Amino acid sequence: MNNRTLIINIARFIGLILIQGLILNNILVAGYINPQLYILFILLLPFETPKWLLLISAFFIGILVGLFTNSSGAHAAASTLIAFIRPSLIKSLTPKRELEAGVNPGIHNISFRWFFFYSLVLISIHHLSLFFLEAFSFNNSLQTLLVSIGTIACSFILAIISQYLFPSKRRNIKA
Repeated sequence: MNNRTLIINIARFIGLILIQGLILNNILVAGYINPQLYILFILLLPFETPKWLLLISAFFIGILVGLFTNSSGAHAAASTLIAFIRPSLIKSLTPKRELEAGVNPGIHNISFRWFFFYSLVLISIHHLSLFFLEAFSFNNSLQTLLVSIGTIACSFILAIISQYLFPSKRRNIKA
């Protein structure tokens, strides 16, 4: 990871924490759905990010967002889970020969279809684990599932929109 990439990722880390904590945590769609955009940080880290750095970064962004919501570690656990799954998902979605060093997973760098499946899977895993950890019960599992699905849809749409609002340097590879 070069210096420019490091600075961009640090700025993204800080920016997404502030957006999540100060803006998005105060928005409730339909009274229950709270968009979670901070996980975009984990999704957009370069492919060559070492696993240890990926896990530590995900844990810390989860802890910091959890401080805004008093979630007592649920955000950290869900974020660390998707950071753990991410390398395997990338390997299953993308042939190894087509990954370049310095490329970030994104619509403009790979393809819309690739990013669609990649982000939808990780956002779904994150939100389902987050909401079931917060509920810590299966008593209201239908309501928890419905809130999770609504939040997944809202967060996914925001993630796609953010890719078009803040495009990264284009490096097309086939996926």
